[in-house]
Amino acid sequence: MLADDSQTVTTRLLPILAALMFGATPTGLLAASPASEPWQPKLDAELQAIAVSPTHPLASLSVLAIGNGKVVYQRQFGHRYIDPVHPSKSRLANDETLYRVASISKLITTLGVMRLVEAGKLRLDDDVSPALGFSLRNPAFPDVPITLRTLLNHTSSLRDDAGYYWDAGQNVHLRDVLVPGGRVHGDGAMWDKQHAPGTYFQYCNLAWGVIGSIMERATGERFDRLMKRLVLDPLGLRGGFHPFDLSEADLQNVATLYRKRSTVAGREIWNPSGPWIAQVDDYVNERPVTRAAADYVPGSNGTLFGPQGNCRLSAAGLGRVMHMLLARGRLDGAVFLREDSVAQMLRQSWRADATGSNGRSDFGSQRALFHAWGLGNQHFLDVSGDNRGDRLVADGGFRAVGHLGDAWGLTAAFVFDAGSGNGLVYLIGGPGFDPTTYRGKYSAFARHEELILDALYRRVILRQ
Repeated sequence: MLADDSQTVTTRLLPILAALMFGATPTGLLAASPASEPWQPKLDAELQAIAVSPTHPLASLSVLAIGNGKVVYQRQFGHRYIDPVHPSKSRLANDETLYRVASISKLITTLGVMRLVEAGKLRLDDDVSPALGFSLRNPAFPDVPITLRTLLNHTSSLRDDAGYYWDAGQNVHLRDVLVPGGRVHGDGAMWDKQHAPGTYFQYCNLAWGVIGSIMERATGERFDRLMKRLVLDPLGLRGGFHPFDLSEADLQNVATLYRKRSTVAGREIWNPSGPWIAQVDDYVNERPVTRAAADYVPGSNGTLFGPQGNCRLSAAGLGRVMHMLLARGRLDGAVFLREDSVAQMLRQSWRADATGSNGRSDFGSQRALFHAWGLGNQHFLDVSGDNRGDRLVADGGFRAVGHLGDAWGLTAAFVFDAGSGNGLVYLIGGPGFDPTTYRGKYSAFARHEELILDALYRRVILRQ
């Protein structure tokens, strides 16, 4: 039996495990790509062993690594769609498979914000109330304006305690949510009653619905279409925030996100021996639906298209975004953002103080995960402890910026060091186990995430 932490893998056993796990032909699991470096077969074997672990399997895994500013490794493992009845109809992940990248979407949305700032349509440090069309104030601190900068770095004093998404059928205007007396404002649980805007960090999805509304009102365009015009098309990215509008080819290449579950008393529970259960994006069996009515008014409800987590992109697409940021705003010889805009976006604008009194570093069950933040991007400071901290690799030393993603079974990372030109991406299509039972050894990540990042770093960056 393979040990999950093994650095050497019996290649003869891996195809057997793949066939047992996925019902696939042995040649189907690993993306074919000729090895040009001695470390590549070793990395292929390590990542494949992680993906088909007998005890901690993954539905799919897509990875990409950039070394010294160039893509030097890209692989896919597992299936973007798993047919539990007819395994032969399952579909392998490939280099253009689109994943719902969860909160990495926040970084993508920030690129659109910075382009609007450059165009003079938005300002980072102005009160956002005029841009929203109503007064946005924390009722506990009515004299303190909320700015785009505080929304982008999670210090706006907004909270997720009252929710952060209202679909078209609810006919909600964000004013109804955020302003006291609004029909869904309730007791104001979306506001931090103890900390004024700009003084305290707490990770918040709702802030990004507000950002989406601001972007819509500034342009008169629906958020998903605006992001396609501002970001996706100029960067040559397939995918987007609205699966309903994807081409048929792209739609059929979206990764379904899975967990291994069983249904007990009408609810799903983790069961490593159970079947792979689709969580979202099963577009083989059902078509996506539009997220907005035909009469939707841009700026009224920016949560509809999920600025905080609804973008579908491939690892290759994220590699293009990373290339642009590493090149300080340029891609394919064209200027996407000015160099000073990239610098401002990536500059540290919040950092935990020594006492931890200016922000919340924990996130859910992840301890000490957040220590510093830019605009729409996390700064990883290499803080380490037993199942706590933001360390990215086992021996430390890789301080980076970027973003993590975690939703519906997907976990993902997009991290890079602008100084060295090195960066890593992984997209996981879902675990066959409860990740909270597979704790990290030196970070708040789950253990399989540590293994993936460390293998990529050792082989690609350190060339070991």
